Amino acid sequence: MNNQFPFPNEQNEFQSGIQNFPGNMMPMMPPIDQFPGLFPGQFPGQQRPSAPPSFPPPGQQNNLEGNPPTSPPPSFVPQRQQQSIGTFAVDAGAIRGCLFRNTFIWLVNGSSFWFYPTFVGRRSVAGFRWTGRMWTFYGTDLNRISSFQCF
Repeated sequence: MNNQFPFPNEQNEFQSGIQNFPGNMMPMMPPIDQFPGLFPGQFPGQQRPSAPPSFPPPGQQNNLEGNPPTSPPPSFVPQRQQQSIGTFAVDAGAIRGCLFRNTFIWLVNGSSFWFYPTFVGRRSVAGFRWTGRMWTFYGTDLNRISSFQCF
């Protein structure tokens, strides 16, 4: 008679020395220390990635550490685009396209300045504001921004 389940006194070739009851399963992967040189999540035979994925896209300044830009913004003040009536707040998705780019901001209180955004949240933006001489850290609510242009 051929049984589907092994009995406690039988040894399974994959589980030497471990009692094999139905439902008692051996881990699929041996401990990671049995594969020296691997990093977590890597399987034997896989190559280690040569470099992390690049962001921002190639050609743009890499500023993931939150450092201010190394050069001043453009020397001109862009002409403000006509905005539609009824616009109350800037959309986070729209200004996200300006991350790590020189951006000119117009606030609802009438102030305007060059800005270099490094973070966009659901309701706020943060980065570096040009004072005329240097970059300083700055953040504001998106509903305080009237309009913006990135370059």
